[in-house]
Amino acid sequence: MSRLDVQQKLHILADAAKYDASCASSGTSKRDSRGGKGLGSTEGMGICHAYAPDGRCISLLKILLTNSCIFDCHYCINRKSSNVRRARFTADEVVQLTLAFYRRNYIEGLFLSSGIIRSSNYTMEQIVEVARSLREDHDFRGYIHLKTIPDADPELVRKAGLHADRVSINIELPTEGGLKRLAPEKDGARIEGAMKHVAASIEEAKDARKHFKSAPNMAPAGQSTQMIVGADSATDRDIVARASGLYDRFRLRRVYYSAFSPIPDSSAVLPLQRPPLMREHRLYQSDWLMRFYGFKPKEVMDAADPGGMLPLDLDPKLAWALKFRDSFPVDVNRAPREQLLRVPGLGVKAVNRLIASRRWRRLRLDDVGRLTVSIAKVRPFIIAEDWRPGALTDAADLRQRLTPPSKQLELFAG
Repeated sequence: MSRLDVQQKLHILADAAKYDASCASSGTSKRDSRGGKGLGSTEGMGICHAYAPDGRCISLLKILLTNSCIFDCHYCINRKSSNVRRARFTADEVVQLTLAFYRRNYIEGLFLSSGIIRSSNYTMEQIVEVARSLREDHDFRGYIHLKTIPDADPELVRKAGLHADRVSINIELPTEGGLKRLAPEKDGARIEGAMKHVAASIEEAKDARKHFKSAPNMAPAGQSTQMIVGADSATDRDIVARASGLYDRFRLRRVYYSAFSPIPDSSAVLPLQRPPLMREHRLYQSDWLMRFYGFKPKEVMDAADPGGMLPLDLDPKLAWALKFRDSFPVDVNRAPREQLLRVPGLGVKAVNRLIASRRWRRLRLDDVGRLTVSIAKVRPFIIAEDWRPGALTDAADLRQRLTPPSKQLELFAG
């Protein structure tokens, strides 16, 4: 095999990393190099783009250490039996690339994952060395997200967390049956055991820092995971239940959902087509309902159809509201925040502004309309000073009225 230069490796390994969705950079501690100390920053406005909760765009160099792998997971483009061009960075090459991209103001951080070569421990050692060298040898203060390997020694995973802002371990598939069928070399219990160990280490570090300011920090942006959607027979109800359990048991910062994408020379056990991207979007919306809108997992699952799938033509909050119309209408001038958050079309910011505004005056329908994109979606579910929905809330054709019209795609659209 011909020897590849760094640019050729970058082309191969940056492309191979695009299947990993879990590279958001929110929630880390603030560091910068003002005052002449260190290099890089976790702040500021900055070839992957992630977004912080305040809307800032964070640019990350998103690459694999290598796309070679000793595992043969059916759904993975980099599996052992896959016919793809292979490449591998050295730890120092990743360090120098990160610094070079940063100095050119292309990036503000690094997202590093890898296929498994030789052994899980050997690969994890290489990943840790990249982060260690950036932090200790070059005083790099930018954002680092490391994808860790569940089979690796827990001490290596802990070391990764000492250097990284966030660590993540992919749960891979929503059900144990799907994992055994599509990734027989991986073990769900070991994956969850590694996540539990990371969660415990993060909590121990937080507790230590309460007593000793010099105590090392452990993954201040927490840990995340990713599930592949549509590669197995798991329903949306299965996925929501699994995500909820992961949040509760391991205090995850995020669960990411990645729609399965058919790969070249794929296994016969995989579906021939990818699921609709809208399904991935609906799962993210359901995730938001649990994390920010006070919905319990069972309530989100109640929005699914009898087959366990969330509707693709309606967002899950609207689907839930149509099923439980006895919870509406809600008086925007009197209802508590928890009830207002369940109104379709009202987001967290809109609800907060409504509550702030009604301290001074009675709110009318126009006032609500200024805070939402679609007042048509909101009207059937609220009461305002000058508005009552009457029979509209229980109208038999309400779903049809609120379902967005399908758009005919133009064959020669520019």
